[in-house]
Amino acid sequence: MRRVDHPRYTSALRQVEDSIDAAWDSFRASAGATPEEARDLAEVVLQNTSEFDWRVVDGALKQLTCPDCGAQLGAGSVGCPSCDRANGFRFAARETDRPGVPPGNEHAIRVSSAVARTRHRYSPRARAGYEIVLPELLAGGLPTTQQAQHAKHLINQLTDDEVEHLLTLADIG
Repeated sequence: MRRVDHPRYTSALRQVEDSIDAAWDSFRASAGATPEEARDLAEVVLQNTSEFDWRVVDGALKQLTCPDCGAQLGAGSVGCPSCDRANGFRFAARETDRPGVPPGNEHAIRVSSAVARTRHRYSPRARAGYEIVLPELLAGGLPTTQQAQHAKHLINQLTDDEVEHLLTLADIG
C-alpha cells in the first residue's frame, strides 16, 4: 500500500489540516472578520507572516487562489512565481512548541506538514523523509539529528517506488 493511502498517514494529515482550519477560524473570529471577509484578512496576514503563527499563515493561504496558476496559493507547481513566493511565506511565520514536547517539535511539524500538504512540490525522497515521521511528530516525538541523517541516508538508497511505500522509519532498516 502506498503511504498516501494508508490510514496512519491520512489520519496524521487530517489532524494537521484540522489544526490549521481551527487556528484560522479562531484567528478570523478574534479579528472580528466574517467568513465573507476571510479573503481580505488572509491578504493582510500575508503582508507580514512573521507576526502570525504558522497555522494561521497556512490557513490564510488556504483562503486565496493563485493569480498565476489558479491553485490554492502556495500549492501550485514548482516554478509558478506566485506559489513559490507564497510557499516561502509559510516559513517566515512563528512557531511555538506545544507544552510537553521536545524543543523543535513544532518546527518539524510545520516542515513535515508543508511537504505532505504540497507533496508535488518535493522529490519522492524528501516526501518520504518528512511524511513518515509526521504521525510521531504529532504525538510529541522528535527524531535526533543523527536518526534523521541515518534515515535520509537509507531513503536515498531506495527507488522512487520503494520510498512511496514506506510507512515508518522501521520500514527502512
